[in-house]
Amino acid sequence: MITCAFCNQEIEFEGRVSRSDTCPKCGRELHCCLQCKFYDPGSYNECKEVLAERMVDKERANICEYLVLNGVKEGGFGRKAMAKQALEDLFKKK
Repeated sequence: MITCAFCNQEIEFEGRVSRSDTCPKCGRELHCCLQCKFYDPGSYNECKEVLAERMVDKERANICEYLVLNGVKEGGFGRKAMAKQALEDLFKKK
């Protein structure tokens, strides 16, 4: 469950958010800095993720690959899990 940063609507959401996902109430884009758990106005580039590229417009959809929706449990979609899966994929037999 996440809360839209624009209208405070609670939204049931699982997994990764795509660039085209929007809030069902206000229609604002979910794949933006304001919806991300790494967003921090007091941090450099307003982001706690040091490897993320600078996004100028924090309210619009972007292509940041580090975005994690605020409030979503990372579970199988966190950076650690993704790195582990990528490593396992390297050694899979076809």
